[in-house]
This record gives sequence, structure tokens and C-alpha cells, in this order.
Amino acid sequence: MRVITGTARGKRLITVPGNDLVRPTSEKVKESIFSSIQFDIEGRRILDLFAGSGQLGIEALSRGAISATFVDNSDVSLSVVRKNLEGTDFKDKANICKSDYKSFLSRKPGVFDIAFLDPPYNKGILADALSCVAPVMSDYGIMICEHPREEKMPETVLDFGIYREYKFGKITVTVYKKGEA
Repeated sequence: MRVITGTARGKRLITVPGNDLVRPTSEKVKESIFSSIQFDIEGRRILDLFAGSGQLGIEALSRGAISATFVDNSDVSLSVVRKNLEGTDFKDKANICKSDYKSFLSRKPGVFDIAFLDPPYNKGILADALSCVAPVMSDYGIMICEHPREEKMPETVLDFGIYREYKFGKITVTVYKKGEA
């Protein structure tokens, strides 16, 4: 895994070792995600929910995001996020929170412009996580979900609607934008 472009371009990122619940987003999928939002990143506040290694939030920071909040309930994952932030010199732009998504979002953590949601597959939590994230999104918010192709996503979540869907083999990326409902 590496940072694709921006100020940390080419920096290697480490992954969470030996954990079946953490699947790093492939480079092809990551490139597609960031191509779809390339003009929406600079100066934005990022939420990397179910952070894993933190690669999506770190890629956004490398491309000019002003801050990123990394949330995961695994100590191992958060340790990897910390190491990756140190290796890319983004520690000063990052907030790290050990929490499950519901507890974190119930604390009214502020407002985010872009949220990445990549929970463990087939646990039935993505739709609920989306409905919890939507209220903390800005007026021009974008929510990006990575999920198994067979998982049906809701057409709308509050005032967000599906903007685009990208299919990559067994994986689908669904992008929600405010006002697309």
C-alpha cells in the first residue's frame, strides 16, 4: 500500500497484520474513489470511520484536506494508523479516536465534509452507520461507502442520495452527496 498522489506521494503505508476483519482498499479502488472526488478534497474535514490502516484519510490529507479524524475500535488498527501518520508527517492534522461508530457519532464530534465508511463486511452495520453519519455532514457533504457487491444500499439517507456507484469485481463503492435525494 502506498499514497497515490499529493504531498506524501509514494510513501509506503503499513497494514493491520493478520486480521481477517481488516481488508485494505485496493489501489485500483482507491484511485477510483479519489478520481471521483478530486476537486472536493482541498481544505475539507475528513472522517475515516472504521479506519483500519487509515489509508483513505491519509490519502485525503496528502491531497490537501485540512484535517482527518480516524475512528476504529481496535487498538491494533489505531496503532497502525499512528505509525502511518508519523511516516507521512500528518500527525498534526489528525485526530484519532478509539470508539465504535455509534458511540463516536452520538457525542456530536463536529461537522465533516467527506466521510469514508468501510466497515467489516457482512456484519449488517453499513446502513445504520450511514444514518448515524449523515447528521454530522456539512451542507456539501460526501459519504463514500465500500461494501460487498451483493449488499443493497439505500437510495437515500436523510437528505443524501446516491450520486454514483462503482463496481470492482466483488466490491462496490457507493458515493452519496447531499442534495442528490
